[in-house]
Amino acid sequence: MVSTRTHAGDRWWSGKLARVSGALPPQLPARAPARSGAAAFFDLDKTIIAGSSALAFSRPFRRKGLISRRAALRSGYAQLLLVLAGADADTMELLRRRITALCTGWEVAQIRNIVAETLHDIVEPMVYAEATELIAEHRANGDEVVVLSASGQEVVEPIAALVGADTCLATRMGVVDGRYTGEIEYYCYGEEKARAARQIAQERGYRLEDCRAYSDSITDLPLLEAVGHPTVVNPDRSLRREAEQRGWPVLTFVDPVALRFRRPPLRTTLAAAGVGAAAALAAVGWYAWRRPARA
Repeated sequence: MVSTRTHAGDRWWSGKLARVSGALPPQLPARAPARSGAAAFFDLDKTIIAGSSALAFSRPFRRKGLISRRAALRSGYAQLLLVLAGADADTMELLRRRITALCTGWEVAQIRNIVAETLHDIVEPMVYAEATELIAEHRANGDEVVVLSASGQEVVEPIAALVGADTCLATRMGVVDGRYTGEIEYYCYGEEKARAARQIAQERGYRLEDCRAYSDSITDLPLLEAVGHPTVVNPDRSLRREAEQRGWPVLTFVDPVALRFRRPPLRTTLAAAGVGAAAALAAVGWYAWRRPARA
C-alpha cells in the first residue's frame, strides 16, 4: 500500500505548491509503457552523481560575475550544513530561500550558455559507474528509467540523457522577459516526488508495487515508501536508520568515472537546454568554503 506519511518540510511546501501551477507536475512526454510494466525512479544528486549537480557550476558562475564574494560568504553556512548534515528539509528550505533571492533577475540566455559550455566536462566525471550499470540493467530488463530531482529542469534533462534515462522531472523556475523571477513554478521535492511517481505509474499503467526507487536522502522517504521495491544509495544518517528498521537494501556507490559518450548528441542536447535557477541549488557558498577567492 502506498504510504501517506508526511514530513515538516513537505507540509510547508504543500502550501506553496498549491499556489503554483495547480501543484501538478509538468506534462510528461508521450511514450509507450515499459516492456516490463514497471519503472525505476532515481534521485540524481549523490545517487547517480557524486555530489550536487549544481556544485560544479559555482566556479563558472562566480567567474562570470553571477556570484559575488559577499553572496558566496553569506551562503557558505547553508552549504556547510548541506555537506555535513545532509539535505534535510530545514537545510533545503534555507538554501531555497537564498538561491531564489540570489538568482532573481539572472538572464536565462547567459545561464544557458554557461551550462552548455561546462556541463559536459565538469559533470560527466562525477557520474557513478555503478549507477550507469544499474540504469543499463533496468533498461535491459525493459523498465522505464525516470530521474526525479529537486535541481533545475534544464540541467537535469541533459544529465538524465547522458546516463540513459528515459524520462525526468525536475524543478522549474519562473521566467519573465528572459529573466528569472525568483519564483518556483514547480518544485520536485519531498512528497512531490512521490506524487510524480504515482502520476507516471497511472499514466503508463504501472503498478507501484512493481516499481523501484533509489535515493540517498531522508527527504525522499515519501518516494521510497510509494514503491514496492525501495533501495537506498549512499544514505544519509536518517535514511540509513529508516532502511535498517525497514529491511531495505543499502547500496554504496564509490566509483565516479568520466563516461565516454558520443559528444555531438550530448552537445546538441545542451545547446537546446537552458538552466533553471534551481539548477544552482547548493552552489552558492561552495566556492568560498572550498577555496576563497580574492575580492
